[in-house]
Amino acid sequence: MRWKKSFGRHRADTQKVTGVYAAAYDSAEGWDKLKEEIAAFGEAEGRRPRVMISKLGQDGHDRGAKVVATAYADLGFDVDMGPLFQTPEECARQAIENDVHAVGVSTLAAGHKTLVPAIIEELKKQGADDIIVFVGGVIPRQDYEFLYEAGVKGIYGPGTPIVASAKDVLEQIRKALQA
Repeated sequence: MRWKKSFGRHRADTQKVTGVYAAAYDSAEGWDKLKEEIAAFGEAEGRRPRVMISKLGQDGHDRGAKVVATAYADLGFDVDMGPLFQTPEECARQAIENDVHAVGVSTLAAGHKTLVPAIIEELKKQGADDIIVFVGGVIPRQDYEFLYEAGVKGIYGPGTPIVASAKDVLEQIRKALQA
């Protein structure tokens, strides 16, 4: 493809912005309490909880993933972002190299029944089955049981409050560390 040589392949900006999401929350919604819990985790464990937000396969819609990454960072998580169009193998390798506690897969393109079990299997294959996997995005309710059976620790569909998902992810990380 001649255009590829001339212009190169598009690489989306996966940077997150901090401080924006926190400005919209107040302590009545549990934001401040959760920030304190995350800070206490960091003190107890010697580092903050670290998550990687990933976009696997051909799903090129990353706005939701960026919102979640920004909110989690504002809460006190260390957050890494994977690039768009990542394979499960690439995602597992990045998660291991970055020493994350959890991988959050953001999905909108109906690849969750193949790609999410594949990332769980790839983490096991690469010796990192202690890294938990959670999923957010557009996932039909009838697929939840399948994903939980595959090893997913949390599923957060549209409308799930960020504080609720972040609290659950923190709890799942704590459980995994105790195992």
